[in-house]
Amino acid sequence: MWMDLAWRVGLVVGLISLVLLLHWVGRDGLRDNLDNQISFIDVLYFTTVTVTTVGYGDIVPVSPEARLFEALLVTPIRLFVWIIFLGTAYNLFLRNILYRWRMARIQADLHNHIVVTGFGTSGSEAVHELLARGTDPSEIVVIDPSERALGEAETLGCNILCGDSTRDRTLKDVQIHRARSMIVSAGRDDTSILITLTARHLAPRMPISIVVRNEDNELPARQAGATTVINPVSFAGLLLAGSTTGPHIADYMADLAASGGRVKLNERGVLPQEIGGPLSAIATGLGVRIYRENSPIGFWEEGAKALQTGDKIVEIVAGNGSNEPRTDET
Repeated sequence: MWMDLAWRVGLVVGLISLVLLLHWVGRDGLRDNLDNQISFIDVLYFTTVTVTTVGYGDIVPVSPEARLFEALLVTPIRLFVWIIFLGTAYNLFLRNILYRWRMARIQADLHNHIVVTGFGTSGSEAVHELLARGTDPSEIVVIDPSERALGEAETLGCNILCGDSTRDRTLKDVQIHRARSMIVSAGRDDTSILITLTARHLAPRMPISIVVRNEDNELPARQAGATTVINPVSFAGLLLAGSTTGPHIADYMADLAASGGRVKLNERGVLPQEIGGPLSAIATGLGVRIYRENSPIGFWEEGAKALQTGDKIVEIVAGNGSNEPRTDET
């Protein structure tokens, strides 16, 4: 902002200096109605008045050359200087006011949204996956200190905020207490854990998913309040290990993880008509797990034989690529 202001001030000073020099050189074409003498102070006064206004008539051009100079050069410079003044006022004041007003409107409308802190590799992939799964981009708020990263998020239609997610003020600005979930991918495990701690004390019940790179940091991340801890290295290890025990296990796991796969995981609440029936009887997909009071129950366990009010069902449903033909090469 200050560099932009300095550049604008420098340009205005340069234009005024140019007009001052030319006025001084052609001062014989000017007349002072007060004492008929043109001094340097008179030229400086006449220059500033004519560049910023149309003049007061106390000093006037009288020669044809001076009048031509005022008409063809000074008038365009005057208009250009006013454009610079208006542009500066907009950039420094009006745009800031409009930005704050727009931010206030966005904040007032933020309810049941998803907060994504960090728009690096993992964060951007998460946002793209959310959009692929049908999430409205207006329901996503991306926080990142990088203007370039925020520009990419904004092109996707997401709400953006440039700031430090470890600070209470930043998370309060995105109405963290009204968010339905949060994704933390700051690029550094210590920063991600600190963000999780900050978010947890502001939103005690909000689900928080965090990405950690070091296996030793998985426990501290959970202790900080993370609901879900994801280690990309561990997940890659699961895929690699699965590929050694069966040629299609890794393929199926990748299908489950991606929105474009033939199958995908879905979590939902139990429906009224399903209460009392077994997990195996649900008609929307293949039930694989129940969460009852935050405790997991497998489809083979006794608790899965009768669904209860408040149960959360994890099921396998058809994915977006379910109708695509498959070949041995695929």
